[in-house]
Amino acid sequence: MIPKYFEFQSSAKILSGRHALENLPSELKNLGAKKPMILSDEILKKIGTLQIVTDALAAGGIREGAVYTRIPADSSLQVVRNIVKEYKKQECDSLVAVGGGSVIDTAKGVRMVLSQNVDDLLDIWGCENLSGVVRIPFAAIPTTSGTGSESTLVAVIKNEARRLKMEFISYYLQPDVAVLDVRMTRTLPPKTTASTGMDALCHAIEAYTCLQKNPISDAYALGAIRLITQNLEQAVKNGKDDRARLAMANASMMAGAAFSNSMVGVIHAIGHALGGVCHVPHGDAMTILLPHGMAFNYRVLKEQYGELLYFLAGEETCLNTPAEQRGKEAVRQVWQLRRKLHRICGLPERLRECGVRKSDFELVARTAMNDGAMIVNPREVSWEDVMFILNKAY
Repeated sequence: MIPKYFEFQSSAKILSGRHALENLPSELKNLGAKKPMILSDEILKKIGTLQIVTDALAAGGIREGAVYTRIPADSSLQVVRNIVKEYKKQECDSLVAVGGGSVIDTAKGVRMVLSQNVDDLLDIWGCENLSGVVRIPFAAIPTTSGTGSESTLVAVIKNEARRLKMEFISYYLQPDVAVLDVRMTRTLPPKTTASTGMDALCHAIEAYTCLQKNPISDAYALGAIRLITQNLEQAVKNGKDDRARLAMANASMMAGAAFSNSMVGVIHAIGHALGGVCHVPHGDAMTILLPHGMAFNYRVLKEQYGELLYFLAGEETCLNTPAEQRGKEAVRQVWQLRRKLHRICGLPERLRECGVRKSDFELVARTAMNDGAMIVNPREVSWEDVMFILNKAY
């Protein structure tokens, strides 16, 4: 059904496939970038992934103005402040983010501060608080296939003082260019490949079922689900399978574009809270919570989950499942995929495996109830519901 009104935007130019990185210098030049600041992390620097990017830039006539790699797994307000100071000191004119969701979200935070002429992210915290003041060219090069941050209008940055993950939402957050190159994900360990892949699947499923869904976000979400279910297991088993890796990179990007425009729901709300309160890695939180969140929403999403079965399990399974049972079978397929990945690489299935304590549940539930993702969940969620889901996932 087409909504009476909706908006959709996915403005990043996608460079995907063989030699995608080698095409980045010309894109940066077209954007007027001459002295980019490269943002990444110490691990990618150590294993040589960052070097592949800087070599590609240099071959295309682009020399970095500065390189900052002290970005942790959960970036923070202070990290953004530090990078802004260095950017100004080195007189850079653009940003290139090489990394997973934390690195790319950090770059978005830096770009927000610089483009809005403010002193701190706290000055512009919220939804659609930005305007186009100063243009900062921005390219994102994801090294995981999960967050979809390279195509989203969302940034999540940790406020350590308040023990929460702050969400920023604006069309101004989308990168100008996103580069999907298999050289960036070949070294991703199996467990991380699985965790980030389940994160992308969660993005796509919530995008397809949340209240802001629309025909365009549906198309992106369904395409992402199909790519994930056909390629995630192979990417986990054989990280050097470039076909599977590229498929997962595109699926992550598509899922990111989908949920950016339709938003996510209860699964992400609780996942954000678990990250802020208990430091659970986001992909692990999504992996654990996805089937429980689907089970919670099932009473209002039976038909929509049924529509997903074809994309989750293929034509034969869909045709052999009675129409009234397809919703349940779709949820079962997600449980089954998670179980497979657990057997292959030890992907966590329970919150207790991630060090979460039941004594944390009340704070997690309170934090989750204040998360903006709750607003568009298709079923109304109470504090007691969150506690129920947490206990089921424990």
